Amino acid sequence: MKLLAAQPKLVELVQDAILAEIASGKLRPGARIIQEQIAQGLGVSRQPVQQALLVLRNLGVLREAPGRGLQVAPLDLDHIRNMYDMRAVIEGLAFRKAAERNARRAAEEGASYIDDGRAAVAASDMARMIEADMAFHSFIYELSGNPLVAPTMESHWTNTQRVMGEVLMRDERPRDIWDQHEELLQAVVAGDGKKAERLARQHIEQAADFMIDRLKREAARAN
Repeated sequence: MKLLAAQPKLVELVQDAILAEIASGKLRPGARIIQEQIAQGLGVSRQPVQQALLVLRNLGVLREAPGRGLQVAPLDLDHIRNMYDMRAVIEGLAFRKAAERNARRAAEEGASYIDDGRAAVAASDMARMIEADMAFHSFIYELSGNPLVAPTMESHWTNTQRVMGEVLMRDERPRDIWDQHEELLQAVVAGDGKKAERLARQHIEQAADFMIDRLKREAARAN
């Protein structure tokens, strides 16, 4: 059997590192991606970098640059709206199933995710805020008992991280979503699937409105 050229985990780590640079604003839309510089900066060979860049291009985070190579793609507001519409449905399913199947575990473990999120907001740490938000939702996906939820949401989270980064960089006071998260958790703990689904959809729809409004304002100022 032929050996794999690169460990999938390494490719994933490289992908996460590149995405973090984009979400933090260090790599802006239109910035060229130089494989050699990324490989050197991360201390890895070019092969996992090349594979990670291919994944990000397929997800729409990167695009072909004039001439050759890749560059950071601009954010597409229509795509963002469509993405959040899909998220609302899938998140609703995940929260409903979590309430129906794993209310007890939600009660035992959920509070720590809320605490981590609030600590990140208090510290105004953008990377921690994004990480805490993803961790909370990933916890719910696990509680849903549906193994298809997390991989289905993976591509959505790749773009969501970038959107969150763009908005958080420009907000003097980061939007605190953890009261909403606590209310969602309480619905799951109570085993109220219908309420959990309704609140989850509402949560994602409000997030979409907030993010798109902020991005539209930024675009208007730029013009």
